[in-house]
Amino acid sequence: MRGPLAGWRLPLRLAWRDARRAKGRSLLVLVMIALPVMGVAAADTLYSTQSVSGVEGLERRLGTAEARVSLAPGSREAVQDADPDTGVSAVGPRREPGRATLTDVERVLGVSDLPAVELETESTRAATDDGQTYVELTGTDLLDPLTRGLVEPVSGRLPRTDGEAVVNADLAERGPGVGEELELAGGTRLEVVGIVESAQGRGFPMAWARPAAVEGQGAGSTLLIGGAAVTWEQVRALNALGATVLSRAVVTDPPPESALPPEIQGFDEGVDEATVTVLALVVVMVLIEVVLLAGPAFAVGARRQSRTLALIAAAGGVPGQARRVVLATGVVLGSLGAVLGLALGLLAAVALTPVLQGFSTTRFGPFDVTWLHLAGIAAFGTLSALLAAAVPAWIASRQDVVAVLAGRRGDTRASRRSPLLGLVLLGVGVAGAAYGASGGGEIAIAASAIVSVLAMILLVPVVVLAVSRLAGRLPLPLRFAARDAARHRTRTVPAVAAVAATVAGVVALGIAVSSDEHQNQETYQPSLADGYGLVTAYGGGVDWPAYRDAVARTVPEEDVSTVQALVLPVEGRGFRQLEVAQPGDSDPLLVSVGGPFASATLVADRLPPGLPGIDATEADRASRVLASGGVVAFASEAVDGARVVLRTAEYSGRGRVVDRQRLEVAGTYVQVDGDYSPVDAVVAPAVADRLGGRTRVTGLVVDAPITEAAERSVGEALTALPGQASLDVERGYVADEETVVVQLILAALGAVLMLGGTLTATFLALSDARPDLATLSAVGASPRTRRAIAAAYALVVGLVGAVLGALVGAIPGVAITYPLTGPGSSGTTGGPATYLDVPWLLVTGVVLGLPLLTAAVVGLTARSRLPLVARLD
Repeated sequence: MRGPLAGWRLPLRLAWRDARRAKGRSLLVLVMIALPVMGVAAADTLYSTQSVSGVEGLERRLGTAEARVSLAPGSREAVQDADPDTGVSAVGPRREPGRATLTDVERVLGVSDLPAVELETESTRAATDDGQTYVELTGTDLLDPLTRGLVEPVSGRLPRTDGEAVVNADLAERGPGVGEELELAGGTRLEVVGIVESAQGRGFPMAWARPAAVEGQGAGSTLLIGGAAVTWEQVRALNALGATVLSRAVVTDPPPESALPPEIQGFDEGVDEATVTVLALVVVMVLIEVVLLAGPAFAVGARRQSRTLALIAAAGGVPGQARRVVLATGVVLGSLGAVLGLALGLLAAVALTPVLQGFSTTRFGPFDVTWLHLAGIAAFGTLSALLAAAVPAWIASRQDVVAVLAGRRGDTRASRRSPLLGLVLLGVGVAGAAYGASGGGEIAIAASAIVSVLAMILLVPVVVLAVSRLAGRLPLPLRFAARDAARHRTRTVPAVAAVAATVAGVVALGIAVSSDEHQNQETYQPSLADGYGLVTAYGGGVDWPAYRDAVARTVPEEDVSTVQALVLPVEGRGFRQLEVAQPGDSDPLLVSVGGPFASATLVADRLPPGLPGIDATEADRASRVLASGGVVAFASEAVDGARVVLRTAEYSGRGRVVDRQRLEVAGTYVQVDGDYSPVDAVVAPAVADRLGGRTRVTGLVVDAPITEAAERSVGEALTALPGQASLDVERGYVADEETVVVQLILAALGAVLMLGGTLTATFLALSDARPDLATLSAVGASPRTRRAIAAAYALVVGLVGAVLGALVGAIPGVAITYPLTGPGSSGTTGGPATYLDVPWLLVTGVVLGLPLLTAAVVGLTARSRLPLVARLD
């Protein structure tokens, strides 16, 4: 090394020697650095692998063709991005009906006898063992060389004639396998001759046949063409015909932004600024966490090197050289940890790729390693180690040289300015969280969380010192551990802060996720009573008796009820609207009405089953009123009265009121939760006649236990019938799978980081305190006492850090609930100012359970006997 790096040669040699001698401590640091590097590297590689770029996905979309030309009938001129799947629109006047043909494409490209094959896709229905299911049918010639790469053969062969087809595994599992017939809607029957998988997606039924089997778009609307490469100029010429073109040459070498049509320029806005900000905040938090976790190991290492550093100072060395020796340890171990983390991350990505592919319906791309990203991640690991060694290096450069050479510890007094700065930063963090909660947004709250964590780090020494002074009446192990932690703050403070930072993040995110979930649960509006099912249908050819028979094959006939809705006929293109109100009140009873019955007013002589929020007593009362020819009205508040007002208003096609009617009849009121009800009223048939209305069937209510398997079977049976019928079962509020996964990840991540930080700090402390423990043994302390002291170390570090972290994490956690769950969030209106839900089980487990568990593990695994050593301080 020469020039500015010459002064690092000796420190790096000393650091390498110290790392080889203290293998256990070096291994701990390597683990602390390598684990986050491994996680980030694996996540980056997996993201790059699952993300299929335009170039990577060409073979899946084009096969071996040079371009895919989509010809729409009677369309305007098309304008498109280099990849039409990312941006396309139409401009200019609409053309006469008709579609450009292959001849037109050949004329534009200046080629005759252009190699081409049709590629048509439509959604249709196919017969299954239980009825029918929707299937994506692609019509093309899979034997043509241009289509090679669109599918991956699994078994059997590809279609050779118009009467043959291949299916994917999802469709084969439901019915037609190899050698059986695939029956499509309309009566078309195709012999299944093979099983294939799409190169683009999976997880839903798909089939491939010759183009003659596809009836949706018409022959020749989409073509795969071969021959020479299709240039951007040719793409624009085909756009003039109304065609959109996916060209291999254009996607591989896209035109500049200035060459794109003005309507497409700037279509891709890039990464959102808020996303970048949040990502930066996450990186900063991870960096702080790694620095705090590795800090105790560097503090102990600096303690072990104190005599070497003192000798350097006695020989004329300056404090900067002493700092450089400790920082060199961070460079050596950080570099090794970064390389190890990258290697483990790549191996983890290779192992996890097929696992994650099983949860995705989109095919991943080729295994993709972005080396520039990995270089940045490695630099991140080295930087975290360097920052972790910075504070121990500064403290080591200020030690008392005479005291160290005399065999005493040369710790300097703690600064009084740091706690004051910590209080100021804590105030700033609280103010920032309040500002974010009052309208500043989530980014302000996230930034305040980082400021609060930094404030907590500065306040940890004061808290540790206070705990040691309050430990006078505690048993010997706890008193010894608390006071030793206060004496050796250089290794205790980073460990406590690491635990606290982990708990703060877990508590903040836990409160946010639980509060959001609490809001979802509280604002959930069931369409039916729990456990009931509803069959609805739309489109032409609705056949309710056939639907009833299909359901009755799975559930008893007596558990299926028909629902009839009120229809108010009008002349022309107008419509009639019905409002339900109290006598003497101009406002309708319900602010918002909507439900699954295709009408807000039902007609029945008894209360239809399955309406949510109605107990047996109310149902009997309502049924008696309907039997006597009355009305049952639903209200958001309790209403007393025996009369109900029905108001109708008829509107013309232009929205003008042309007729109003008012009808007051006998009835009763039923209160619903909130302002929502699936229906606003149920009227007796006689009342419907007085309103001039008629009835029509809008659904079938199923009052029977329906398993998920039975729901799927009934759904396929209904799909096989005309009218696009479906069955929906009300199972109450079910937590989103992603929410459950996030909560489990939070608990697991918190447990791993807490256990890792606490165990590391405890074993380092025990290693550093061997002279003290040996002295205790010399004066008569039993081996059990050493194990108790070891457990007490873990309990003090874990408990103090967990309590601090919970308090600090509650600041952004509570603040984030205001923008996350306040009025207007998630499309909700009204309700409380915020839905706050503290996950007490998670908080209790992290704050109390994990420190106790860690203490028990340390107490059981710590060595109970030590060889005697001389105590010099």
